[in-house]
Amino acid sequence: MAKKAAKTDALPKPALPKPSGLLDATCRIAVLFGEEAFLRTLYTNALRDELEKTHGTVDVLTFDGATARPAEVLDECRSFGLIASHKLILVDNAAALVKDEVRPMFERYAEAPLEGATLVLRSDIWRAGNLDKAIAQVGVIKECKPLTEGKAADWAVTRAQRRHRATIDRTTAAALIDRIGTHLAHLDSELGKLAAAAGDNHPITIDLINELVGVSRDEEVWGLQQTILTGNPAAGLAHLAHLVDISREPAERIMWALTDLARKLHGVSRGMAGGQSADAIAKSLKLWGPAKDSILTVGRRLRPPRALALLESCVDAAWKSRTGRGEADDHLERLVLKFADALAA
Repeated sequence: MAKKAAKTDALPKPALPKPSGLLDATCRIAVLFGEEAFLRTLYTNALRDELEKTHGTVDVLTFDGATARPAEVLDECRSFGLIASHKLILVDNAAALVKDEVRPMFERYAEAPLEGATLVLRSDIWRAGNLDKAIAQVGVIKECKPLTEGKAADWAVTRAQRRHRATIDRTTAAALIDRIGTHLAHLDSELGKLAAAAGDNHPITIDLINELVGVSRDEEVWGLQQTILTGNPAAGLAHLAHLVDISREPAERIMWALTDLARKLHGVSRGMAGGQSADAIAKSLKLWGPAKDSILTVGRRLRPPRALALLESCVDAAWKSRTGRGEADDHLERLVLKFADALAA
């Protein structure tokens, strides 16, 4: 009688820990996207800390999505580490790597990720799709957008205490944000500087901010008027680019500053043409400080029709920006050049 073949049961595939929906040791894939790069870094560091608590030493490998190959990244995800028991694989510029034609490759990996690796995709932008549904089953997708001023003030209070061992009350934090904006990397840098200057057991104060932190955002925006009055188009465009790209000033605030300047120049031009004295014009337009002489000098050179055309261009650009007719940044650049042309004439 033939022996009955022994029954063998296939070994069950080890189950991955159920993801908690948080950036912790159960996370196998994380997508961190949004304009606030500093927040992406903070989330990454928090995830690494959680992984080290669970796995001990963690190998960290970083790829640039603009130059890396999808297979190269996924092969690293599927291979075991040689030294540490867990790998943290970071991909910056992830949107450049995870394109339409390769998304199915990442979807298949998300269906069965390696337990010994955590993949973090970081990018300014991220296009949602079927991949997001697969990632949600094994990890986290977090948007890292700029904070509102209120949330940035709360963040500053907590960050000062935990990172810089200093105290700052919310009102003072709000004053700091009003001066430098909500960009977290800049805010953290200023908190570190202020904490060091305040010294141990001393709070960060308004007086300290006034002493050590640069001009307020309002002063910087209105400073654009002085740059425009020089008549140098390159300097005007450079100042505008700084306000938009570095200070991240709202286009509406910059548009108002340019419109206000055009209004004052038009008032000076008409007043001078009508025989009014410089003092009377300055009083009616509420001109004072260093800007007074510059506006009077430039306005005196402008013919009223040209000054009126400049003001109408500002009003038209503001209307188009509010109604979505073209990009606000493009309108601002054109206005800067129109000011330069008018002043040159």
